[in-house]
Amino acid sequence: MFDTHILITGLIIFVARICDVSIGTVRTIITVQGRSVVAFFLAIFEILIWIWVVSTVIQQVKAQPILALFYAVGYATGNVVGINVERKLAFGLIILKVITREAGKRLADCLRAKGQPVTIFRGEGMQGPVDELYIACRRRDLKWLLSDVREIDPDAFYVIEQARDISKVLRPIYTPLGGWRAATKRK
Repeated sequence: MFDTHILITGLIIFVARICDVSIGTVRTIITVQGRSVVAFFLAIFEILIWIWVVSTVIQQVKAQPILALFYAVGYATGNVVGINVERKLAFGLIILKVITREAGKRLADCLRAKGQPVTIFRGEGMQGPVDELYIACRRRDLKWLLSDVREIDPDAFYVIEQARDISKVLRPIYTPLGGWRAATKRK
């Protein structure tokens, strides 16, 4: 049914579309975050791949319409892959706001002991006084921060907001080792 050459060409188009759309998705996200130099270089790679793929498909699509399907499925898959890649890389800065009725001081002390700047505001919630912890941090640190918050106060309410820039005055200095870094540290 399929010529081997067409199948290989289709698979190359599929993989190339995954690559260029993934790069484009990551590029768009980091452009919004203000990382223009990285976005510039990613755009070059994205467009070089795209031009090659489009020219290949356009030259052969009349004779082999199945290539359009490889192109479309590669595009759709690239969106999903790009979003997942960006989540894993966790570029950017966030504001984590934690609202707690009883554990504000304990949470702040725990996070500060790990080098994470925290500001506490006193407030009034639906059921009385609350503490709001205002935490500016890197997105990649969110996992361990929320783990600590849940461990100290499982009933804490939190909100996460995107931050474009954070003053250099109080940058977080602690990031627990994870992945391969944790494995090599255990030796």
